[in-house]
Amino acid sequence: MYLKEKMKTLKTILNPVFFIILILLSSHVVPSFSFTSFVFGDSLVDAGNNDYLFTLSRADSPPYGIDFKPSGGQPTGRFTNGRTIADIVDQALGAKSFPPPYLAPSTQTEAILRGINYASGASGILDETGFFFIGRIPLGEQVKYFEQNRNYMVNAMGENRTREFLKKAIFSLTIGSNDILNYVQPSIPFLGHDKLFPTTIFLDSMISNLTIQLKRLHELGARKLLVVGVGPLGCIPFVRAFNLLPSGKCSAQVNALIQGYNEKLKELLNRLNQEMGPEAIFVFANSYDIFMKIIVNYHQYGFENAHEPCCGGYFPPFICFKSRNTKASTSAVCNDRSKYVFWDAYHPTEAANLIIAKELLDGDESSSSPINIRKLYNYNS
Repeated sequence: MYLKEKMKTLKTILNPVFFIILILLSSHVVPSFSFTSFVFGDSLVDAGNNDYLFTLSRADSPPYGIDFKPSGGQPTGRFTNGRTIADIVDQALGAKSFPPPYLAPSTQTEAILRGINYASGASGILDETGFFFIGRIPLGEQVKYFEQNRNYMVNAMGENRTREFLKKAIFSLTIGSNDILNYVQPSIPFLGHDKLFPTTIFLDSMISNLTIQLKRLHELGARKLLVVGVGPLGCIPFVRAFNLLPSGKCSAQVNALIQGYNEKLKELLNRLNQEMGPEAIFVFANSYDIFMKIIVNYHQYGFENAHEPCCGGYFPPFICFKSRNTKASTSAVCNDRSKYVFWDAYHPTEAANLIIAKELLDGDESSSSPINIRKLYNYNS
């Protein structure tokens, strides 16, 4: 019901935008906008979509967003203290504003031509991922939302001009972490969800479902696709605590599973580049190696703590929360967020995100392949 009302509102707001665009098109001028980004994924890049869902996966309370300058330090639904990697990359490539969350009622419809963020905390490549959190938007649904937005573009600009516009935009997918976490975490009594499939079948299922969505985006006009691999989840505070690992130790078993997935992901993207290139390009972002370097060499990057979360404590339930009615946090928050690698039990701080984003933007093929994000932005098929 909510979605129907939202689409009705979008249609109403879009009319004046369409009118302006149609005037431009009547003069044989394709509208020119700044950098355009369509963001798909999970809580690592969620810009606030989960604020509009009935879900246990939320970041709409302080101290989340405490260092996010556009909001004056107020929470925006981002699962970190400041900007996400997607935010930082977009700014570096010239975006004047961040792609707004798709579900936000205040989202200006012309933002469809600047970019939209479809990401949702607790979501995964597989539809059932994150079921425990109740509300979330699986990747398949995110792609369907983009398809609905694309239909409006076609109504405004026509099919050919829509495709010309979309081929210049960057489509980024940061997803897969929750699928892995759901697979490795202890089974929840009475809720089932036991590991019915061996590791190989599970990973193949992830790759198969991701392939379907990547090909669907390609059919809809995506030509510059950035797919972020899963980072070293075996080193996040949540996994360390549940595995009773001493400080500084990571779960080798979890990280081995992730490396297996990332290898399959690279093989998939190489295959898609062979099948669909050069008119389309699929870039693999090696977040695993980048983030692992930060954890291992954290002092060299200016951090003082790479093991404990800045907010929420090191032991369950890892709640990072501050009452809106009091100045005191219900959980400890570190004094200097820039000295911590982890913001909470799952997510990096803005300081860590800045380092990762810089590597993905300008690094060599060990960071992203076959080209980095800045070259992807300038790529012309």
